[in-house]
Amino acid sequence: MAKTKPGKKDLDSYTIRGTNKVVRAGDCVLMRPSDSDKPPYVARVERIEADHRGNVRVRVRWYYRPEESIGGRRQFHGAKELFLSDHYDVQSAHTIEGKCVVHSFKNYTKLENVGTEDYFCRFEYNAATGGFTPDRVAVYCKCEMPYNPDDLMVQCEGCKDWFHPSCMGMTIEDAKKLDHFLCSDCCTEDDAKRSLNAFPVTPPSEPKVESKRRKR
Repeated sequence: MAKTKPGKKDLDSYTIRGTNKVVRAGDCVLMRPSDSDKPPYVARVERIEADHRGNVRVRVRWYYRPEESIGGRRQFHGAKELFLSDHYDVQSAHTIEGKCVVHSFKNYTKLENVGTEDYFCRFEYNAATGGFTPDRVAVYCKCEMPYNPDDLMVQCEGCKDWFHPSCMGMTIEDAKKLDHFLCSDCCTEDDAKRSLNAFPVTPPSEPKVESKRRKR
């Protein structure tokens, strides 16, 4: 850990004003934006320190929402998706509004219930260049898009690939009634006539197809 500047001291924790929630280094927090119409910023606390007057400041590493990135939000980005950026900053601890949890992508897909304070991150983001790490992502379906955990997908019993109902000419309501599913490449006329009502709806955590992620 870097040496603390004269007149400043490192703190082990900070209690969010007006609450009993305690923040420590490594925690993820919601920070009040300057524009009240915007959602709170999300950051990971790297360090907490106080000056000789007792003013508490936090060194943070910002998470970016897809719409805040150079490339903008794309179809496969989840509603609760964040990018861990290389943008560090120092802010007053008073701007912290609450705590949140930024899950790994794999752990997020296993949540039974997603709360308002749950987010996920699968990419690190270079704020200057707009580049992502990793720069390769798994793709699924005929549309060859990465998995969006907000979208329902069905697995083909033949090729084992995953598909969006809309890409297969089905509504979500139709897909939810399925008992078996074969994609158009695996399907025969007899298969098409089978009565179809439950299926796995989440791609595996270990993807089988990869494609280079386009950068903007």
